[in-house]
Amino acid sequence: MTEDGKTSTRQHIVSTAETFFGRPVEDVTAPGGESRSSFRLRIGGRSVIATLRPNFRRTHLEAHVLQSLNEHCDDLPVCLGVVGEVMFQSDVGARRLNTLIPTVSSDRRLDLAAEAVAALFRIHAAARKTDLHKIMPHLGATDSWVENFIGGIDQLDGLTGGISDSFDRNAACAAVAITGHQFVKWDCRSGNAALGDDDRLRWFDFEYAGMRHGAEDFAWLIGDEAWPIAPDQMVDVMIDSFDTSCGIPLDDYMHYLAIYTTFHAIQRLNLVTREASKRGWASKHHIRKYDDAGRNPAFAVHIAEVGAYFSDQTTLTAPLTRNFITARDGFAEILAERVEKRSA
Repeated sequence: MTEDGKTSTRQHIVSTAETFFGRPVEDVTAPGGESRSSFRLRIGGRSVIATLRPNFRRTHLEAHVLQSLNEHCDDLPVCLGVVGEVMFQSDVGARRLNTLIPTVSSDRRLDLAAEAVAALFRIHAAARKTDLHKIMPHLGATDSWVENFIGGIDQLDGLTGGISDSFDRNAACAAVAITGHQFVKWDCRSGNAALGDDDRLRWFDFEYAGMRHGAEDFAWLIGDEAWPIAPDQMVDVMIDSFDTSCGIPLDDYMHYLAIYTTFHAIQRLNLVTREASKRGWASKHHIRKYDDAGRNPAFAVHIAEVGAYFSDQTTLTAPLTRNFITARDGFAEILAERVEKRSA
């Protein structure tokens, strides 16, 4: 064990992999940076992802999720085995969606968005064929979680100069207090999907999976501040890709998605401002490369626009639209100032 925790984690994973596979590790890289828990190993002529989770139970639950879903769909990694807290899974590709999508044409971006959404619907459908609903934790199932989730408006209040008296906090809490009936991957930011050598898009990182409504996964994607697609276009993608077998009518599904995405956007906006105040603004390239919080003023502008669009879709959340627009304008000013300084 070295004094460097990161190095010792790497060494532990390598030694565990060599014992498990019975072959020497030929190469090791850290896709998300050395501080992350996952490493890409070259072993036996193939690429394998090894993940060291801090929680033994969570590691084995994630492995069970992958194994259960693998029987019904090909939109996620294959679990190759678990040793203690280390899980080995197939490598779904080095072309992560968050770094790939800004480099392609607008038409291709929409194609990738459609592939990402369709894959999530297939994962949800696959889960309904398993017993995961019997064992997975119910996410956001307590009053305190719901109150904290809606309570993000308190920071928005301070950022934008007051929340309208017409906003009904209790009604908002009731609207998102959903009893889990659908498996959700959770944390469906675009950095958690990739394209493989077969050009198929797959989702990875099921560490926080559980049960909820289902639309939350799409809120994570649409509400990813680094996601370069306008919210109205994502609504079209959702409608085109909608899985009618999910058991919820499209209109009801989209209504809940609008409400949930509104408050998810607030959470992301608060995260961006908090991280920017602690660590300063960062380049888009850095954020995408390391899958970091979107502490770039252009990303802050985008997530504020997402919040403004979705809040304006329901009478419950419409009182918040003005706050999102105010936040957007404020971050746009910061962005303009930074552009002006660079050009000076």
